[in-house]
Amino acid sequence: MTGNTEELDLRDRLNLIETMIAEGRRKTESWGWTFVLWGVAYYIAIAWAAFGNPALAWPVTMVAASILTGVLASRNKTKRPETTIGRSMMAIWIGVGISLFLLMMFLSITGRMEIHIGVAIVCAMLGMANVTSSIILRWKVQFGCAIGWWACLIAALFVSEAQAGILFLIALFLCQIVFGIYGMIRESQRNRTIAARQGASNA
Repeated sequence: MTGNTEELDLRDRLNLIETMIAEGRRKTESWGWTFVLWGVAYYIAIAWAAFGNPALAWPVTMVAASILTGVLASRNKTKRPETTIGRSMMAIWIGVGISLFLLMMFLSITGRMEIHIGVAIVCAMLGMANVTSSIILRWKVQFGCAIGWWACLIAALFVSEAQAGILFLIALFLCQIVFGIYGMIRESQRNRTIAARQGASNA
């Protein structure tokens, strides 16, 4: 009897863990728009710095993207209860986001932006955030993004400045913007499924 009870208790715990992992993935997918937003913000800052004032491009773009993120996030709050894994994901990305914000802004302000080192540091930080998140969530797609960032990190140190910049733009598109769009599509599909179920149950 005791053995059966312990087995059921263990099964309940495993089910709870799986539920929390699934909720963590859904939480990340629901924030897919932020991946897209910041990917586009980086493109704008890079283009502005290349053709205009680099000391102004990064601070203005980063501040504008931060304000826009805050405004949109306040409008998109979900009513789902917060989980430990959900908080962990938020902690990882907020920490990395603030670090990248400060890094890019003050490198540009001080004029110490060196393309090879800058790309390597950004790729290392984004690779770390993605791999940590992917391991917690058991998410192969996001693990692939981490590999993409690390590949860019290594390659950028062996090529010219122009090639390093191109590699970063490619990684930014594939591992940031495309991943964000993927999350947004998954969330949209899930919302349609939920709406269809609710419609069927009300019919």
